[in-house]
Amino acid sequence: MIESEVFLSGLDRLLKIPSVREVAEEDAPFGKQSRMALEEIVKIARELGFQARMVKNVAAVVEYGYGEEYFGIFGHLDVVPAGCGWSVPPYQLNDCGEKFIARGVLDNKGPIFTCLYALWRLKEEGFTPVIPIRIVFGSSEETGSEDMSIYLENEPPALFGFTPDGKFPAIYGERGLVNFSIRTTLDRAALKNLSEISGDQSRAFVPDHLSVSYNQKEITALGKKAPSNAPELGENAITLLAKKLLEEKLPEKLREYFTWLVETMHEKHFGEGLGLDFSDEESGKTIITPVNFQKYENALEIELAVRYPVTVSEEELTHALEKHLPSETQVEVVRRIPGVVKDKNQWWIQELSKIYEDFTGLSGKPTTTTGATYARSVPNIIAFGPSFPGQKGIAHNADEYMLKEDFEKLYEIYKESIKVLSSHQF
Repeated sequence: MIESEVFLSGLDRLLKIPSVREVAEEDAPFGKQSRMALEEIVKIARELGFQARMVKNVAAVVEYGYGEEYFGIFGHLDVVPAGCGWSVPPYQLNDCGEKFIARGVLDNKGPIFTCLYALWRLKEEGFTPVIPIRIVFGSSEETGSEDMSIYLENEPPALFGFTPDGKFPAIYGERGLVNFSIRTTLDRAALKNLSEISGDQSRAFVPDHLSVSYNQKEITALGKKAPSNAPELGENAITLLAKKLLEEKLPEKLREYFTWLVETMHEKHFGEGLGLDFSDEESGKTIITPVNFQKYENALEIELAVRYPVTVSEEELTHALEKHLPSETQVEVVRRIPGVVKDKNQWWIQELSKIYEDFTGLSGKPTTTTGATYARSVPNIIAFGPSFPGQKGIAHNADEYMLKEDFEKLYEIYKESIKVLSSHQF
């Protein structure tokens, strides 16, 4: 599969489009590049002999089989910004020995295109599904999955399905995600010598390079980027910058603030510094990540992303957090994505688990994740791959990659999954 010109050229065409969300334009709700990616996959699918169409310029649908009810595979063509630190051009398919490197090769253009390629191979082999198949390509998963809300307003939901945008084995539960804005009011005089904070900050990753000026002295913190759901794999430039500022001669209130920030968040990824260290057997520990830090004329504000166990409520988190904040601090929820738990005993989840076991020899016992996928916003689907056990912190980083041997495994697993699930007799 990995040497197929159909696969390699199609994937390269998608990767060459820097489909990062931009300002909305007419007929391009998430920006011109995202729409271009959708148009390109429609072209590719039609070249492969499929029916393909756009849905309200937010998603592309590839169909095989006839009927309103369908088995759905949902993936996304939008990506996070490339950022810096790449050893190769980020927006093309780079063949680097045992791996392919590109922005989106893992998250999520590579895996969802592998599903399309697997479906094409089945079609070429003469396979006819009992249940119609749709592969749905979205365009705003990285920025809140608004695309799927619009898709579902115009199209019926799948009977069942998966998104190749998480990890193996089958993921029946995704933890809740809430982002808190923690704004602390400080005296203008205490902040007058502190400049605004500059650097690349996003909810998608641990910031790795921030700088600020204090008393006209430039202070820079260099960390290590990692996905925001795996902060332990990175080094957060927000708390590193706070540590560096504590080396300066600061006003008392400013020193108290940065001391609080370091003591409660620096390398305390599981909420232990803020009273958020909840856990359960189903989904493990709370994970916290400072993702954005801003200075205003009379306040400092930090945005904290919290991924919490499936048995914990947002109210419990908020109540615990409020007990561990500085004075003159206000907390506001600026983003909430409730957790989701699907019945892991459903026949199609059990089938996916069995297929994974058959092809890998590993346990296929359904599990949970800290990630946020389309399975939160699309009914009747779960995350299934593409990352294998032990693989973490690859997406959203410089030199994002996927091993060639993993592409081969994905192809075999997804091809069999499509065949088995779409052949089910109700």
